[in-house]
Amino acid sequence: MSNTIDDPRRRRLILIAVCVALMAVIASVTGLNVAQPELAVEFGASQSEVLWIINSYTMTLAALLLPLGAFGDRRGRKPVLLLGLLLFGAANVAAGLATSAEIMLASRIVSGAGAAMIMPVTLAVITSTFPEEERSKGIGVWTAVAGGGGILGMYLSALLVDVATWRWLFVLPVVLVLVSFAMVARSVPDSREHTAHRFDTVGSAASAVAVLALIFVLHEGPVNGWTKPSTVIGLGAGLLAAIGFVVGELRQPAPLLDIRLFRRRGLAGGSLVLLVVFGVQAGIFVVLFPFLQAVLGWSALRATLAMMPMALLMMLASGLAPKVSARIGSRATMALGILAGGAGLALMAILVSVDGGYRSVLPGTLAMGLGMGLSMTPSTEAITGSLPAESQGVASALNDVTREFGTALGVALLGAVLSAGYRGAIESRLNGVPADVAGTAREGVANAIAVAGESGTRAEALLSAAKESFVDGWQQAMWAGAAVMAALLVYVVARGPQRVAPSITGKVPVAGEPALGVKASAQGGHGRDEEQ
Repeated sequence: MSNTIDDPRRRRLILIAVCVALMAVIASVTGLNVAQPELAVEFGASQSEVLWIINSYTMTLAALLLPLGAFGDRRGRKPVLLLGLLLFGAANVAAGLATSAEIMLASRIVSGAGAAMIMPVTLAVITSTFPEEERSKGIGVWTAVAGGGGILGMYLSALLVDVATWRWLFVLPVVLVLVSFAMVARSVPDSREHTAHRFDTVGSAASAVAVLALIFVLHEGPVNGWTKPSTVIGLGAGLLAAIGFVVGELRQPAPLLDIRLFRRRGLAGGSLVLLVVFGVQAGIFVVLFPFLQAVLGWSALRATLAMMPMALLMMLASGLAPKVSARIGSRATMALGILAGGAGLALMAILVSVDGGYRSVLPGTLAMGLGMGLSMTPSTEAITGSLPAESQGVASALNDVTREFGTALGVALLGAVLSAGYRGAIESRLNGVPADVAGTAREGVANAIAVAGESGTRAEALLSAAKESFVDGWQQAMWAGAAVMAALLVYVVARGPQRVAPSITGKVPVAGEPALGVKASAQGGHGRDEEQ
């Protein structure tokens, strides 16, 4: 039976309902970042403990996306979404009332589990209820919220911390959950996969361990060192679990994720584009916030506000991407977005300066926002369009896991380039600075600014040296990102993702099988190949 909704008004209600739920999840990813000092004071927690409270949500979310996305396909997307909203809302209430770091940590883990039930289902609802001709528009709105919602959530969180208290950070997600729950219960139809095969429990466990361990390594490696025992053990466990997952899925009659489908350019190419684009976006945040706060001396609220033009343009471009794709083709739209994003990175590398301040980086951030918005929607559609109707929860979860890995990779790699560039640049500028002060200054620009007053007559020179060295590191990070985007552009132009008829046929052909003439599904697939 078809789940396609033909009534435009109901489709709008469905889209609003799932995007409100998605906004609650995305805002919670970044919200606590602005309240780190307050959490440390409130609970007497170390910086390491505070980071665990923040990162536990993201790591739990990433680890459970694939299993819970598949669970939604099996048990019904609407009930799983409603259950996830209840769990997520209750966990946020507990976090807002937490009296200890342990309660806060537990509530964040439960909140991550609830978010993992919500996030993949929101996209799966769109792909399974929107007719083919409207599906790209719905995905465009979804990607706009997923891409720009984090910055918007961070700004609102910073505002709440400034005018009220950190506990109010959890009011926004709870309000969004209540609104979404009421709308989902009223408007969203239920859909599920019907199969005689058992749920892939072993594959689910292996995927969760692999994602959790590898995300842990990417979080901890840059901070604590890549050779630390916990990092090495995590990397080994993650790789073993990933290998076990791939081998097991190839033998499963009903796998959690059919690995063979990665032979299709739509799935492999769309995943690669999302991985790189989100990695670069996250890397920019790692570079831009210290520039605005440490180099320019801005407050957290003002620095977050400075990111809003980029976020708003990204959201606007995501919504416009389907119209651009209709005119020039999905692959060309994706390539145009990657080109704009790479140009933005190059602009920031060329124009950035201490004296130029925010104006020296604004053109580059705007170009990045435009590029990311144009590339995210077609790449997301490439992923969801490569898996069949009954696996849309898995397709959506794969899309989300790719984003999480991209974010972690971008922070780790571009952050490492920035740090190495800074240390290399400041070394020759520390002549005459006391040894202990110089040692602290090498750790980062914020550290150098904090101890500049202890260097006596060299204070002003040290401040200038630290800021100029940060700009040098910034330029190296931006050029590294631009090089990655250039390589991605070559790949997309030469061998870009090519999308099969919006899947939502029961079967997606793999490499070597004919893609033309796929039988149209009851949900409106027309069985044609389409360039992506």
